[in-house]
Amino acid sequence: SSSIAKFIEKKGEGIHHIAFEVENIYTEMERLKNEGFILLNETPKHGADNKLVCYIHPKSANGVLIELCQEIK
Repeated sequence: SSSIAKFIEKKGEGIHHIAFEVENIYTEMERLKNEGFILLNETPKHGADNKLVCYIHPKSANGVLIELCQEIK
């Protein structure tokens, strides 16, 4: 089953994560690491809809999983 299905099974219906589109995901990842945020991946991964994605650990964001995404050009 998918990560979202597992989330719903464990926590019930609700928001799984919030996504923000950024101009330069590498710059934002470096900035967030320098500010002490925990990232779930060290380098961006290929996500849906032709985007690079990175996730901020919920422990660093008041319990909310945050996705950064950048369109691949």
